Amino acid sequence: MKLTRISLMAFALVALASCAGNQAPADDCCCEECQKKVVEPGEQAPLADAGQKNFGGMHTTDTTGRAEMLRRRREEQNKIRTVHFNDLSMSDPYIYPDPETKTYYLTSSGGRMWKSKDLVMWEGPYNIVNLEGSWLERAGFAAAAEIHKIGDWYYYAGTWSDHSDLIQQVPRRYNVPHNQTVLLRSKNVEGPYELFDENPDHNYQPREDDCIDGTLYQENGKIYMVYVHEWTQLIDGTMEYVELSSDLKKTISKPVCMFRASENPSCGEMNSLGEATFGLKMPGWVTDGPQMFRTETGKLGMLWATWGKERYFQAVCYSESGTIAGPWVQEPKPFLANNSGHGMLFTTFEGKLLYSVHHSEGNGPRKPQLWEVDLSGDKLVLGKRYVIK
Repeated sequence: MKLTRISLMAFALVALASCAGNQAPADDCCCEECQKKVVEPGEQAPLADAGQKNFGGMHTTDTTGRAEMLRRRREEQNKIRTVHFNDLSMSDPYIYPDPETKTYYLTSSGGRMWKSKDLVMWEGPYNIVNLEGSWLERAGFAAAAEIHKIGDWYYYAGTWSDHSDLIQQVPRRYNVPHNQTVLLRSKNVEGPYELFDENPDHNYQPREDDCIDGTLYQENGKIYMVYVHEWTQLIDGTMEYVELSSDLKKTISKPVCMFRASENPSCGEMNSLGEATFGLKMPGWVTDGPQMFRTETGKLGMLWATWGKERYFQAVCYSESGTIAGPWVQEPKPFLANNSGHGMLFTTFEGKLLYSVHHSEGNGPRKPQLWEVDLSGDKLVLGKRYVIK
């Protein structure tokens, strides 16, 4: 029997917390035992069928074994080398053009850095983070890594996942791991990036929330982190934001919910789409990969990603108030579909606005692509593919 949207939403309201607007900040409770209570794994969603479409592979709570497997893989894959853009494989590509060094820096899921002078040939991957003495070191690599320059510092925003530390067990659904987007910083764009906040757990979102893909956004002198509250925990994923202190060391507001995934007309329910995640058939609607932008006419928009009829796709929404507070209205059609998404905008040193995404052909690897885009009007307009030769 196929679950309907209404039945799933009813389950979400009963079984889980709703939008994060009613949540307290992570440090409201000073009791360390309350913030670090032991959660035992339990029964999860049904396993994927043989040959079923599946994102992310199987996760394991054996962090030691997982870390060793990743270490051996990195020894081979992460040897410093120079490759053509078209030979790169990665999820969530993010390109930061540094005006001081006239160099493009490419980060992604995996957390390493590639660098290029011309967007064609790339040198890397370099390890640029120092996680010593934190839970991030145990978690391993960063997902959806980004670089931002604010003031005199370069900030590295990455998501770390510790699958040995569960924050919730949702019965017959998922063992929810400790996921957080955390900021590191460096005086040098090439690192090393290190922890600098004042929270002993280094959490920028509430610890009890499954949060990923955080990005930075500035508005009226305030700095915000916009991030995903995962559908794996909520069923209907949300996009949320928190305000950060001026030195970016800590969160100074409660989370605010911007919208739910199901508000986008093209967003599909994962089981109905035939999609499995981490080897499990979990029902729900996905939010992923936000980036804020403003058109030349002053309209505030957001790129984000989700799943639909053509698998992964890029969505766009706009703020009616012109501020982060919204309300946020979804564009009815995908901005870019065809199993592509997690898009990020950047401007070349020649002044051309480009849009980077990852794309998969069939069951092939995720590979970065570049597209031309236009922000001269009230909306972001997709142009032609920017082919690297």
